[in-house]
Amino acid sequence: MRNRPIPGSSGLVRAVTLLGDPVLHGACEEVTDFGPSLARLVEDMFATMYAAQGVGLAANQIGVPLRVFVYDCPDDEDVRHLGHLVNPELVEVDGITVRGPEGCLSLPGLEAATPRFDHAVVEGVNVEGEVVRVDGTGWFARCLQHECDHLEGSVYTDRLTGLRRARALRAARRAPWGRTD
Repeated sequence: MRNRPIPGSSGLVRAVTLLGDPVLHGACEEVTDFGPSLARLVEDMFATMYAAQGVGLAANQIGVPLRVFVYDCPDDEDVRHLGHLVNPELVEVDGITVRGPEGCLSLPGLEAATPRFDHAVVEGVNVEGEVVRVDGTGWFARCLQHECDHLEGSVYTDRLTGLRRARALRAARRAPWGRTD
């Protein structure tokens, strides 16, 4: 996918980086510039996430190694959660661990049962530098943990073990986007 504007949006749809790209496997840098370029980045991230039909997107998934993610994700009660976080930190995870289906825009078409806590709290700031605290349960808690993992240089397959991990990585290698020939 090439970078292109999305109709009805001020954001630019950017290409999503795929598993194996080095930008996905290194920790992202703290945001220090809260100017117009950060606001444009967040707009582009929302446009890209919606174009790819995702529920969350980290900046490194569009090749920008900064600590930023966006989300538009329901929880288990179908309550919609919409927003973004800059310099987020996962400050609390608890509750039961649920092994549920998880996918990723950087591994298109694949998913695997991935263990995640049922409750997560993330703190950060918004594009204006105002403090934000997001509390999520169920599916939304999974989304928050998933995006925080991206900013640390990890993808969901890193949380898999044994046969689940082997199967997921084999499927990625066999996917049309995973082939290097």
